[in-house]
Amino acid sequence: MMQRLAALGFALLLCVGAFPARAAVDVVRVVSPGGIEAWLVENHANPILSMTMAFRGGATVIDQATRPGTGELLAGMMNEGAGPHDSQAFQRLLQEHSIGFEFDVGRDSFEGSIRTLTRYRELAFDLLRLSLTELRLDEDAVERVRAQLIAILAREAEDPDAIASKAFWRMTFPGHPYGTPVGGSPESVGAITIEELRRAASVTFLRDHLILGVVGDITPAELGPLLDRTFGALPASVERPEVTAAQPSLGDVAVIDRDVPQSTVAFGQPGIDRHDPDFYAAFVLNYILGGGGFASRLTAEVREKRGLAYGVSTWLTTLDYADLWQGQVATQNARVGETLQLIRQEWKRLAEEGPTEKELADAKTFLTGSFALRLNSTGSIAQFLVGIQVQELGIDYPEKRNEYIEAVTLEDVRRVARRLDPAQLTFVVIGKPEGVEATREAPPPS
Repeated sequence: MMQRLAALGFALLLCVGAFPARAAVDVVRVVSPGGIEAWLVENHANPILSMTMAFRGGATVIDQATRPGTGELLAGMMNEGAGPHDSQAFQRLLQEHSIGFEFDVGRDSFEGSIRTLTRYRELAFDLLRLSLTELRLDEDAVERVRAQLIAILAREAEDPDAIASKAFWRMTFPGHPYGTPVGGSPESVGAITIEELRRAASVTFLRDHLILGVVGDITPAELGPLLDRTFGALPASVERPEVTAAQPSLGDVAVIDRDVPQSTVAFGQPGIDRHDPDFYAAFVLNYILGGGGFASRLTAEVREKRGLAYGVSTWLTTLDYADLWQGQVATQNARVGETLQLIRQEWKRLAEEGPTEKELADAKTFLTGSFALRLNSTGSIAQFLVGIQVQELGIDYPEKRNEYIEAVTLEDVRRVARRLDPAQLTFVVIGKPEGVEATREAPPPS
């Protein structure tokens, strides 16, 4: 129900995901009579239509206007009744007509998607319009979804991966909305009022902040009026809380004691902006460092040569107000110190020496060759189209993306490698690690 897409999800699709052969796809910019824009890929092979939407802002805006977790609760309420339909009636309409509704909130955007058969698309878009403009928020439905979210938070409080991730963000962005868990806490979720949910909707569902990707059995002429009927009644904009640039606090080690045989570690350093000229070099470099599975250096050193962990990975996180180079690993308590030291050593070695020509060639071969493999449904392509717009990459990005990767040179990746700085690495360890000296106390749960 509450799958967290967020900015990272878009980044993964944009960089690692695939797009069907350009010869079979034509991305068209559609502007409705009322001025609402969507990017469309027509596909009339099957009577199916998918649309992904994103409203810029997300939890960084919503939670400042209300309290932590309000955006998550709002996402859970979007198919729980709207207009004349209470929760049961709304759900029955979705099920009887095979209409898929999914909503989620990330740090920088509130996302939603619908999937429908062509013959039910008028109903599907009408239900979406009602959810965006006449959400019921009946007390019994709110309390039921609230209880579900609190139960999820209770499970996460015992999950080392969730504990590590939340503590890393709190430690890295103290005092900034990014440091607050998107899902809030049991206390904050328990205190959210229906009026706060309405306030969240009022600062989120705005035409000026709307981004749309549509794929499937519809023409531009049919789509334009449908967009106006669905989104035309939304206000263009309202005054919203401002979000300032985040300055990450990095370079420390924190330990959260848990009686478990294996420690879970979240780590990271400052990243690179999506529009930095060196982003694609950083993307290729990350594959070499820890993003390439068994082809990456960290996997070779940590898992293959020493058997310290089943897996270790790194990735680039690009957000609206900060960028990170993140990673994760889990290992036996007795070997945590050794593992962290090895990660620092590989971070430093790659910074000083850079990758080899073979590593660069292998990374580029994989990253370009895998581009046409993963986006194989109308829904995934619609999400991809929204991701391109969120990142402001241009409508021609699908045909140019591999060219950007191919253009990366050895000097480019070696230059970017010098941005790797083991002294800036922050580590959050969950467990009873040996050989680890904490440099600061872990932040308390929010």
